Amino acid sequence: MPTSPSTGALPLLSGSYTPDSGGEGPGIAALLLDPTTGRTTYDDEVKPLHISGASFLAAHPTLDVVYSTNETETGTVSAVARDGDGTLTPLGDPMSSGGANPCHLTVHPGGEWLLTANYGSDTAPGTIAVHRLGADGRLLEPTDLVVHQGSGPVAGRQEGSHAHQVLVDAAGRYVLATDLGADAVFTYRLSTLTGTLERIAVNPMSAGSGPRHLAFSPGGDLVFSADELSSTVTCHRYDATDGTLTALSSVPATAAHGVVNQPAGIVASPCGRFVWVTNRGADTVAAFRLTDTTLEPLGEIPAGGTWPRGLTLAAGHLLVANQHSGTLAALRIQDDGTLTQPHPPLPAPSVVCALAL
Repeated sequence: MPTSPSTGALPLLSGSYTPDSGGEGPGIAALLLDPTTGRTTYDDEVKPLHISGASFLAAHPTLDVVYSTNETETGTVSAVARDGDGTLTPLGDPMSSGGANPCHLTVHPGGEWLLTANYGSDTAPGTIAVHRLGADGRLLEPTDLVVHQGSGPVAGRQEGSHAHQVLVDAAGRYVLATDLGADAVFTYRLSTLTGTLERIAVNPMSAGSGPRHLAFSPGGDLVFSADELSSTVTCHRYDATDGTLTALSSVPATAAHGVVNQPAGIVASPCGRFVWVTNRGADTVAAFRLTDTTLEPLGEIPAGGTWPRGLTLAAGHLLVANQHSGTLAALRIQDDGTLTQPHPPLPAPSVVCALAL
């Protein structure tokens, strides 16, 4: 990852809900993380960019371009160029995300396609959209839109499908999309010629679990899911030949009692030994050690605010976006996988995600 040449700090971007999307944040803001001390500050040289409902950010694999969801009922996605000095500039106009409330996106490893997960609404189903990307990274025409079908037993949350994340497997062969409403992970093959998705498999999850986000192990043979509605973390075997998942073990996401808890972000360590999860309700980040295919709790620490949502690995730290308190905390990862908080959290109104550049 590049660092700021003048300070040695790691450049970051944060995404937040804006006043026109129900929040108080600026949209996208530039930050700096000192990898030695864990101190996070705003980059005063870079002006924030108003992007409505910037709830998730993803970087282009080869270009200095970042993509943002614009999480509203009339969902759109935006492309943003970063100049040499870090200046943020819209790259073309926002384009329809193909559904309501886009909440996650990723760029295919080849850099030619943007994949977006639309959560949907009470009346609109979850969808996965594909956009072609230009040579300079700008958004071009949409090439496909797949609609998820399904429901689950949790009243008020699972009457219909709700796509929550879309990501590419470690081999770059399949696209996986979680659906919180349908209790399933859908597997697709993306045609890199036409930008269309072919459904390969539907992987059922435990009824009422509400899979929200996945994280691959470094080897790509295991997948860990943050299960929002059952407040669990599940380890799955991933078969890269056919894109299927098989649940192996599951543990509670938090040891807290007497609170309604909803895990959100999940990250696996580069060494493959640890997994971390944010807990909304308990307001903690929980650490787990992987032994064979079993997750063992290592403990949890306060998230540095309330309603911790996004979780991002950055230079030996985990960045925790605490939405309701409006704070971004950098937690230092210890050799044994446990976490500490070396500095007070940074005030960041309505922050929900961060991206290390």
